[in-house]
Amino acid sequence: MATAAGPDLTGRNPLRGILLKVISVAVFVAMASFIKAAGQVPAGQIVFFRSFFAIFPILLVLFFRHELRGAFSTARPGSHVMRGLVGVTAMSLGFFALTRLPLPEAVTLNYAQPLLVVVFSAIFMGETIRIFRWSAVAVGLVGVIIISWPNLTLFTSGEGMTNDQSLGVMAALGSAAVSAVAMLLVRRLVAVERTATIVLWFSLTASIFALATIPFGWIALSVWQVTFLVASGVCGGLGQILMTESYRHAQMSTIAPFEYTSMLLAIAVGFFIFGDLPTVHMLVGGAIVVGAGLFIIWREHRLGLERGKARKVSPPQ
Repeated sequence: MATAAGPDLTGRNPLRGILLKVISVAVFVAMASFIKAAGQVPAGQIVFFRSFFAIFPILLVLFFRHELRGAFSTARPGSHVMRGLVGVTAMSLGFFALTRLPLPEAVTLNYAQPLLVVVFSAIFMGETIRIFRWSAVAVGLVGVIIISWPNLTLFTSGEGMTNDQSLGVMAALGSAAVSAVAMLLVRRLVAVERTATIVLWFSLTASIFALATIPFGWIALSVWQVTFLVASGVCGGLGQILMTESYRHAQMSTIAPFEYTSMLLAIAVGFFIFGDLPTVHMLVGGAIVVGAGLFIIWREHRLGLERGKARKVSPPQ
């Protein structure tokens, strides 16, 4: 029975949550592609465009749903501000890592985030994680490593890491850990807040925090750079809505591994848009990641059928 404190847990639909997560990942890949097309722009400036222009598609969705009134209304402003601060910190660390590391290293280290979400959700939220999902997450991570291994110069070079690279590694791992914490905060908020309220508060607080980076060197942008960065913000807003909504239908530990699908989408975008040819390692590793994701879908479907049968045969109370 649903209560005012949160959604009806028995009405969850893991497959719907997984689908929403995959769609959100695709939108976020589009966002990253626009940022890449914009060229070298200060991280704080990117965070501002990504956050501020995310507000407009959210408001548009609320307008068509006739839910615009009271969209910012919340009884937990402190929780929203904290979620915004954590989110901005994660984004800033991620952008900093990209400026200090080659792209393959930064991407691979960032993929520690979904695994940390599974670990943190088990430790701090008490979610039951069985061996099947632990195994699928591990296999998915192995696939990501296979994809990036030929370019992992930090581990293949005999010269060791420079100070900048060391800072980049720490920032990337820090971004992954802070992002996992942000996901936990979102998971708590969806139990008591509307999706649009969560995303609006995040975008607003992130925009304000990003403006504080102006003294650290924003640059003049070309028309094309502004266009790409505005588009990245719009995609960011849509992706945030889809991602947040996905947590209403499935446990975080169930949908977290599907973050790995962004690697496959990035390969496709890189080939068709930026002319990057996929390597054998990318194709083999990608197949492993897809296999791990499909196994989780199959497993969740079987568990859903078993729970349905159990409810049918259980005696009335």
